[in-house]
This record gives sequence, C-alpha cells and structure tokens, in this order.
Amino acid sequence: MVKKSIADLLIELKAVTPDQVSTLVEGEKISPDRVGDILVERKQLDSRVLSKALAAQRGLPFLDAITEQMADTTLLSKVPLKFLRKHRVIPIVYEGERCIATYDPREVQPLDDLALLLPGVTQHVIVTEEVIFESINRYYPLETSQEMMDELKDENQTDLNLGEIEEKDIMEMANDAPIVKLVNHLLYQAVKDGASDIHIEAFEKELRVRYRVDGVMIIKMSPPKRYLGAIVSRIKIMANLNIAEKRIPQDGRIQIKVANKAVDVRVSILPCNFGERVVMRLLDKTKGAVSLDKLNMSEHNYGVLRKVIERPNGIILVSGPTGSGKTSTLYAILSHLNQPDVNIITVENPVEYTITGINQVQVNEAVGLTFASALRSILRQDPDIVLIGEIRDKETARIATEAALTGHLVLSTIHTNSAPATVTRLIDMGIEPFLVSSALNCVISQRLVRKLNQKTKKQMQPTAELVSRLGITPEAAKSMTFYEAAPSDLPGDSGYQGRLAIHEVMLINEEMARLVIDGADANAIKDLAIKQGMIPLALDGVRCIGLGLTSPEEVLSVSYIEEAADKEEPKNVEEVAKSAAPKPKK
Repeated sequence: MVKKSIADLLIELKAVTPDQVSTLVEGEKISPDRVGDILVERKQLDSRVLSKALAAQRGLPFLDAITEQMADTTLLSKVPLKFLRKHRVIPIVYEGERCIATYDPREVQPLDDLALLLPGVTQHVIVTEEVIFESINRYYPLETSQEMMDELKDENQTDLNLGEIEEKDIMEMANDAPIVKLVNHLLYQAVKDGASDIHIEAFEKELRVRYRVDGVMIIKMSPPKRYLGAIVSRIKIMANLNIAEKRIPQDGRIQIKVANKAVDVRVSILPCNFGERVVMRLLDKTKGAVSLDKLNMSEHNYGVLRKVIERPNGIILVSGPTGSGKTSTLYAILSHLNQPDVNIITVENPVEYTITGINQVQVNEAVGLTFASALRSILRQDPDIVLIGEIRDKETARIATEAALTGHLVLSTIHTNSAPATVTRLIDMGIEPFLVSSALNCVISQRLVRKLNQKTKKQMQPTAELVSRLGITPEAAKSMTFYEAAPSDLPGDSGYQGRLAIHEVMLINEEMARLVIDGADANAIKDLAIKQGMIPLALDGVRCIGLGLTSPEEVLSVSYIEEAADKEEPKNVEEVAKSAAPKPKK
C-alpha cells in the first residue's frame, strides 16, 4: 500500500488547507513530505500536529509525554548525553517493550546507531522535540552524590585544574576534574530539585552542603573538609571573584545553563571561624512573572488589590520577611499594569526577571548607584509607575513618598511583620504621619507556606489545642476537612510540593488615615483594619487549610493569632472561606 504524504495527512487532520499545500508544493516546489517542516519553521503549524502526522504515516504510536515509569536509567546510561541531545532521541520502555522515542523517524542514521549501542531495541515511537528534551533533562542519570564523594575520596592529585569555565551546559561537563564535576553537580542537582539556595558551610571537622527547597533546609552531602579551599576557589573563578582574598566578604554572579535553562546564580562568600562560607541563590531566568490571578489571593483580597492598583498615584507596599515572595507579587502587579501607553521604570537589587516593555535599573552601590540616587534620576524620566526594590532607609522612603504625592504610582517592598506594623515602621523611619496617611494606598503582608502534595496528602483530625492555635471555634473546625503531609517512599519526598502565598491586605481609607495622623499604634490600626474587613494573615491561612492546599502546621509556622485581637477577628471560618474563595478566571 502506498503511504500517504505528510501533506495529505495534515489535510485530513484539518491542520492545513488544500490551498496552503498547493501553494507550497506547486508554487514553491516543496516535496509533499516536507510541507509540515516548512510550516513548523514558519510557525504556521504546531510541531505536535506534525509529529502526529509522522506517526500516522509510519504506523507508529504517538506519545504525549514520557513518564517516570517509561524512563529506564539503565538504557539511558549506555548512550552518551551529547548523542541524545544532538539527534533528539531517547530510549524508553513503552508497554513493556524497550524502544526508541524520536521526533522524526525519517532521520534513520541515529536510529541505526542506537540499534548498535542497544542490541535488540528496534521498536520506535513518536514524541515531540520538546518532550524529548524535557525527558533527557529530567531522567538522564548523572553521578549520584555518593558516587561523587567516593571519587573525591579516591582522588590523590593536589594541583586540581581550576581553569576558566567554558560557557556551555553543565550537564555536558561531567568528564572534567573532580572538583569541577562536584560544583557542576551541586548546581545541576539544585536546579533539578527546585532549590532556591545552595549553602556550603565549613565546620571544625566537616564540610556540609545544604539546599533550601520550598523554604526548608535539606542536607545533601558532606564532602571531605580538605576540599573546601578547592571548592570555594572553583566557585570564585566562576563568579569572577578574587581567589587570593579570604579575609573579607565577596559577592558575585554566575550566569550558566543547566539542562537547557538559563540560570542566574548570585554568590555570597563570608569568612567564618573554620573557613569561608558560600551561599548561592538560584534564579531561573526562563520563568516570567506570574499573572495577578495566580497569586492565590482570596476573592476579598483580590478585589481590594484590583481597585487600588487602578489608582493613578500613591504607594502600594508589600511586606514580609526575606524569601516570602514579595518581589513575585510586585512583578505580577507590574505585568498587569504594563501597557503601551504607560511608562514604567524599576530600580532593583538584583533585577530578578526581565519584563518586556519595562525599563529596569540595577542598583550598583560600588559606584554610588543606590536606591535613593537611582530613584531621584528615575523621577526625571517622566514615569507613570515606579517600582523600588526595597524601602530600607529614610531617604528612599522620603523620595518614594514625594513621588506618590506628585502623581506617581509607587510600588515597593518593606521588611515588617504585618500590614498594620508597616505604617508605624514608615513613621519610625522619619516620615511624618500626615504624609504617610496621604501617600499610602495599601499594604499587603504575605508569607509562603508549602503546598500539600495533592496525590499523597491524607486526612487528619485536629486536636482541640491545634484548633485553638488556629484561632477558630470548634464548631467551625467541624465544618472543615484537615489534611497533613504524607511523604511517599521516594528519596527526599516531604509530602509537600511547591509553595503558595497567604496574604493580609490593608486598605488606607479616610478613617484609617485619620487614625494614622492621630499617632495610633499598630494594634489600634490592626483593630480598625479588621473592623473594616481585613482578613488577618492566619485566617487567610485557615482558608487554604479548608481548601486542602496546605496543612495547619505550615500556617502556624509563619503566622499566629494574637489573643488581644481575638475579639475582633471573625471566628466563623465558613464566612471567611466563603468571602475568601479563589477568584474564578474570566
């Protein structure tokens, strides 16, 4: 039977029209079997549709994804990584049979080469190019931490090669010197585990490496202490720091690729008692800003925020400790406000994510470019909206206030424990109460809590003490379903997966402004805010508990109920959950 051409199959799939095919085949003299490739190149056809057509033409299965069960590390370890990535193929197990997944069965040479490397593996399946790259990055087996430690223990050489790092993917540098391999392994594994930070700590008799994953520190390995100098030197070379200087702190930056992802690594080195301590913060540059409706805000908080960001001037502050997602919230607001007719300028340290259409300034204190000096210059650039990475001193706070009072919308972060405490913090910085009340529009206080793994979580019965600590009545607790983390047997599984934010949003209206001018303390401001409808941080956490998103322990680890304010806080969690349900997408 004569095989149908790709062009005919694409017409049958209604992915192209006969006129399109005719134009390419007759007008541009393109083979009917190459019509799909040309359309994909011109972005007129989804590559997934072409893969389906290829599978139909060859009578091969088409897979939407390659699961963990299909990935066979024994098979993968027999094929060089470069070969898989160059030819876009990967060996898998499908329906009990070992086979080769390819994006293009017409490329027969790599399939023949694999048949020699993997005797008996002759079956083929079709997947998209994106699925192949994702699967290689996720499943290809690099050396384990234990294998890395064993290699270091067996290594006798003293003069290790710490030459210049090449700008290439870390996954392809696995055959370099042991120390280089170790540092590459740390970075790769951190990205794979979703870690935000890598900590390398020196103690009297040991060296410890820890990752921060979902806000929790996890010990990953303990290399021999004698390699501390070589490891730190390797990191310094990568970050363009002074290798000889070990007496003062140093900060640097590494820009690398890990598994096809562009990663920005901020390096901080601090001299300690038993050697230099290294912390590397990882920023995935391929991730963009989240949308406003993906911030996990309650309907009430979302409504307040949507109204307040439409104001043409004033200050919106996001408060919370380091690592509570403040910058992500600001980026979400900026992305929502980013329009062609709006001039937005930011001053940040560092610029974490690049947003098209927004002018972003990087603070450089070494040359005198501070938040305050940059802000003064920014205001001469005719901005409509200004983002300041952080308000940390009186001068920055004063310029931000003046900018808000002269017709600009100012967004920034500040380190305070709650939304009401932010007002008193600004006054403590030296800003007059009447200026704070006039300039400040809204304060968002937030924390990050770990999300329960929805597949493994299990129901729990809360104790009376736990219910009391959450600040809800026993009757309200009976109407809720509580869940706790249930780790699986997989190594490193905590029963949690990712994080989400809980918020309290305080609006500054006329009544609140009068209270601020009168010099009220944070407790009085909080009482009025709750009376006006502010949902305290802990009760927003209770909402997430009721929705099965997180556990009581997580909420209590980042928030608490103050007994003095209990009488003002709503006790009926059903009312809170009803008013604070997730906002549906429009």
